[in-house]
Amino acid sequence: MDSGDLEREKGITILAKNTAVHYTGPAAQALGLEDGVIINVIDTPGHADFGGEVERGLSMVDGVVLMVDASEGPLPQTRFVLRKALQAHLPVIVVVNKVDRPDSRIEEVVSETTDLLLSLGEDLMNEGIDIDVDSLMDVPVVYASAKAGKCSLENPGDGQLPTENLEPLFETILNRIPGPTYDEDMPLQAHVTNLDASPFLGRLALLRIHNGTLKKGADVGLARHDGTIQRVHISELLATEGLERVSTESAAPGDIVAVAGIEDIMIGESLVDLEDPRPLPLITVDDPAISMTIGINTSPMAGRVKGAKVTARQVKDRLDRELIGNVSLKVLPTERPDAWEVQGRGELALAILVEQMRREGFELTVGKPQVVTKEIDGVLSEPMERMTIDIPEEYLGAVTQLMAARKGRMETMANHGSGWIRLEFVVPARGLIGFRTRFLTETRGTGIASSISEGYAPWQGSIEQRLTGSLVADRAGQATPYAMTNLQERGSFIVEPSSEVYEGQVVGETRVARTWT
Repeated sequence: MDSGDLEREKGITILAKNTAVHYTGPAAQALGLEDGVIINVIDTPGHADFGGEVERGLSMVDGVVLMVDASEGPLPQTRFVLRKALQAHLPVIVVVNKVDRPDSRIEEVVSETTDLLLSLGEDLMNEGIDIDVDSLMDVPVVYASAKAGKCSLENPGDGQLPTENLEPLFETILNRIPGPTYDEDMPLQAHVTNLDASPFLGRLALLRIHNGTLKKGADVGLARHDGTIQRVHISELLATEGLERVSTESAAPGDIVAVAGIEDIMIGESLVDLEDPRPLPLITVDDPAISMTIGINTSPMAGRVKGAKVTARQVKDRLDRELIGNVSLKVLPTERPDAWEVQGRGELALAILVEQMRREGFELTVGKPQVVTKEIDGVLSEPMERMTIDIPEEYLGAVTQLMAARKGRMETMANHGSGWIRLEFVVPARGLIGFRTRFLTETRGTGIASSISEGYAPWQGSIEQRLTGSLVADRAGQATPYAMTNLQERGSFIVEPSSEVYEGQVVGETRVARTWT
C-alpha cells in the first residue's frame, strides 16, 4: 500500500492509507453473513516520528492486528503503536509473520510480545487508565507467512511454512474484533481523519461515520475547530474498493469514505446533522520534540536552476499546505521574515519534509536540528528517547562507547545466542541528532537502531556533537582537480571536481576538529 516515492525508496510507511476487503469465505457464512462482510484495513506508520498518522488511524478502527517479525520480534515502533492501541481500549490480534525464515525464533518472539503487552498494560494502569489484564493474557496468536499466503493457529516450528491458507486469520478477525457500534436514534456523526486531493474533485476529506447516514448531494453541518457549525454540500461520496475509490450514493455507520465539495475542511473536524449537531472530540497528538529552521536559499547561486521555487512566499505557502495534512507539525515565525522554525516529532519526520520540498523544486536553507525544551516544576527539561539497538557481537564495545558519549544510559542487554546482541538505552533526543551515520559506520552498515519517546527529563549536560572540522572555499570559482588532489590528505570532499563554489561554502570535512580555508 506504500505508494509514495520516498516510501518505496526507504522501505517505510510515512502516510496512513486505507483499503477495504469484501470477505465472503467460510468464517462469514458460519456467522450467518451470507452476503459477506466488508473489512476496512488501515496501514499506519510504525515510526514514532509519524505519530500524527498513527493517532488518526487508530481513531478510525475497532481493533488492531499487530504484525511481528518471527526473527526480529517486537521493536520500539511496535511498542509505540501498541501503547496507543491499548490506550484506546482496542482488541489486539498478534500475527507472527515470516515464520519460514531460517533464523526465526517463534516461541521467544511470542513470549516477548506477551511481555510487552503486559508491560504496557501495567504502565497504563499506573497512569490511571483502566486496562483489562485478562484480555491481554488471552490475546490470540496467528502464525503466518504473508509472502506464501499461508497461516495457522498452531506453531508450525521454526523455519517451517504453515499448512493452511489465510482462512484462520479471517476467522480470528471476525470472532475477535467487534463490528462498528452505533445508535440508530443518533444523528449524523462523522470524523475527518485525513485529507487528500483529486485533480477532478479538488480537496477530499477521508472520514469514518460513527452514527447516522451520509448521502451524496446532501447538505450537512461542518463542526469547525472554533465551535461554529457551517452548512456544506456533499458533491461527491467515494467508497474504497481494493486500492480504488468508487462513487457511492450513501454510507452507513462504520464505513470509511471520502467526500468532496468542502474546500476548507480540516483534520479533526466533524460532519454533523444540521438540525441536531453533536460534534466529536478533536484528535490530539504528541508534542514536537525536534525543531529546525527552514528558509529561502540565500547563497550566491540561488535561482540558477530553471523553474526553481526560491521566494519566501512560495516556501511559506508550501509549509502552510503541509500543516493542513500533517497535524503533528508546527510552523513558528522567527526574527527573519524569510525563515521559519518547523517543529516535529523527530529528525526523520523533518528530513522527509525537506526531501519532499527539494524534489518539488524548492531551494532551501536548513538549520541545525535542535531539541524543544520545557520547564517542568521550574527545572529545564529535554525530551528523552528509548533506543533499541541490534548489532553483531563484535561491535558491542564500539556502540557502547558511542552511546556513552551521547549521554546514553544502558537499561538492558540480551544475547539471543545467534551472534547478535540487543541493547536498550535511554538517551537525550539531541544525542541522536547525527547518530545514525556514525552508528552505521561503526557497525559496517549491519546495525539496526530505532527509538520511541520516553518523555522529558532534566537537562543532561553538554554533548560533544562533532569530532571533525570543515573545509571552506576561500573564494568564488571552480573546484579544480589540481587543488582537490593537494588537499585530499586533509579531509574528504562533498563537491565534485569542476563544481562551481562560492566564498564561504563548506566543500568538505576534515579529520581533526578545526576549519581549513
